[in-house]
Amino acid sequence: MSLRKQTPSDFLKQIIGRPVVVKLNSGVDYRGVLACLDGYMNIAIEQTEEYVNGQLKNKYGDAFLRGNNAIHFLHSKD
Repeated sequence: MSLRKQTPSDFLKQIIGRPVVVKLNSGVDYRGVLACLDGYMNIAIEQTEEYVNGQLKNKYGDAFLRGNNAIHFLHSKD
């Protein structure tokens, strides 16, 4: 059995068009559909919801997040 190592770039390419949660260094979570990202890890999300302390605060059609503010990505099963 051969296991192929997956790079972070491979993972991110696989989840484009899928639901994600992006946590920022401010503690705010953004949930939506990953539209695209660039080499600087800037993130475009569609159907975006903003959560502060677990509470829904705003809904946006599209959002652009600077990559240097993101702590991590989670692929959401929702």
